[in-house]
Amino acid sequence: MTLDSAAPPSAPVSVVAPGPVRLPVGLLLSVLAGLSLLVSFPPYGLWWLGPVGVALLAVAAHRRRLRGAAGLGMITGLVFFLPLLAWTNLNTGWLPWVLLSVAQAAFLALLGAASAWVSPLLDRWPAVWPLVCGLLWTAQEALRDRQPFGGFPWGRLAFGQADGPLLRLAVWGGAPLVTFAVAAAGGALAGLWWCRGRGVRRIAAGAGFAAAAVLIVVGPAAVPVAEAGPQRATVALVQGNVPRLGLDFNAQRRAVLDNHVRGTRELARQVAAGRVPRPDLVVWPENSSDIDPLRNADAGQQIGAAAQEIGVPILVGAVLRGDRPGEIRNAGILWRPGTGPAIDQLYVKRHPVPFAEFMPLRPVARLVSDKVDLVKNMVAGQKPGVVRTGPVTLGDVICFEVAYDEIVRDTVTGGAQVLAVQTNNATFDVAEARQQLAMVRLRAVEHGRQALMVSTVGVSGFVDTAGGVHQATGFNTAAVVVGEMRLGGPATLATRLGRWPELAAAVAGLALLALAAPGRLRRRRGIDIDDSVATEER
Repeated sequence: MTLDSAAPPSAPVSVVAPGPVRLPVGLLLSVLAGLSLLVSFPPYGLWWLGPVGVALLAVAAHRRRLRGAAGLGMITGLVFFLPLLAWTNLNTGWLPWVLLSVAQAAFLALLGAASAWVSPLLDRWPAVWPLVCGLLWTAQEALRDRQPFGGFPWGRLAFGQADGPLLRLAVWGGAPLVTFAVAAAGGALAGLWWCRGRGVRRIAAGAGFAAAAVLIVVGPAAVPVAEAGPQRATVALVQGNVPRLGLDFNAQRRAVLDNHVRGTRELARQVAAGRVPRPDLVVWPENSSDIDPLRNADAGQQIGAAAQEIGVPILVGAVLRGDRPGEIRNAGILWRPGTGPAIDQLYVKRHPVPFAEFMPLRPVARLVSDKVDLVKNMVAGQKPGVVRTGPVTLGDVICFEVAYDEIVRDTVTGGAQVLAVQTNNATFDVAEARQQLAMVRLRAVEHGRQALMVSTVGVSGFVDTAGGVHQATGFNTAAVVVGEMRLGGPATLATRLGRWPELAAAVAGLALLALAAPGRLRRRRGIDIDDSVATEER
């Protein structure tokens, strides 16, 4: 702000407020923001670029008109989500992939507009840059995780931090706290940008923002993670593989079942020969039996024979036919040697994926893809996936459910000693599998439970309570891995708090938007400037 020295003492003061970065710079920053966010995720794993991406978008949107800021947010979102979700294009065509990416990018457009809206607050109190960015990102993800059609949490900032120190914050506040910290560090970097220049105060402010960014990112390395309990169980994961990747793996469902039976029988021979320890439990992946073993006697007999030969229960990922034509259930069912399926230990997937496992707006969807009618009506389950196998109580979630906070937490509060993720990546690629494994790693830290992920084609493996991965398999290959898992452990703070930290952040984010309203109104009346220089009318 400068004062007009030529004006008479009684005249109003002219206000010269710096505007946003120039539009070409803003466009470049928004593209770089999307790229930075993208490469912070697997398979790239440059986790430290997550805060950088947040900072670049915040700088681009600051002091800009709402529509312009929303446009820059949309650009960031498209640059981020189109390649991040490219695996959805492998078998369904380009249009569903683009529509999903655009829908997700729209939330970053909303975030860009919100960032511009709160500019008066940041200009008046620059020290709140980290807090404001953290709250706005957390609130945006809280909305995106739930809407529309139950939400799609893929691409949360927290899921890009599996290899960084910020992952440890999950033990205190789950994925929302990790997201908040990533965004807060980005906010500190954005504050550093805007306070650059000469002068003691600016230099001191810049040093403060730089120190805050480093502290937020590095400090969590000192956060202790939970220790799993002392009891142990040996668990085997059978990754049977499929004849060929793609949607038509379903046409080979008998071959897929045979692959998992064969892998289990080979494991039994290895155990009998003393080459590997006898497991207490065997876990098969999602879709390991797309032939309903409760209705198809031959499929049930094959699974039963495998369970009898290995001599321990098998958690089978099965597709069960419903009572109505076209209805199916995606389930994990415990199959005991000798007695067969334990119907009381059956978990039915609670959150089927819209447009992939059930089809909202089917007549409209047919205009988008000719694969629509391959999707049947998957009926959602109603109970958490707590499966009591005898040796170990599993917290079972199926495929994308690992991305949803409450679905995983419900299994732990229900008594799960180990988290189990049954998944089928045969219609995707290794990038999607590694992104999903990163979510499993966060959940293990969040709830202080060792975890496993078992896939039809990979990646499968075990995860400890610090997020470390053990005995990971390759992709598009058959494999059997046997590992000892520690059971249970004390409830973490994140488990006890549940959704409250995210709810508090969302409410605080809305409060920030309300607090910024007077400043926005003053700008509209001419006290502040539009996108460059504001002068008060004389």
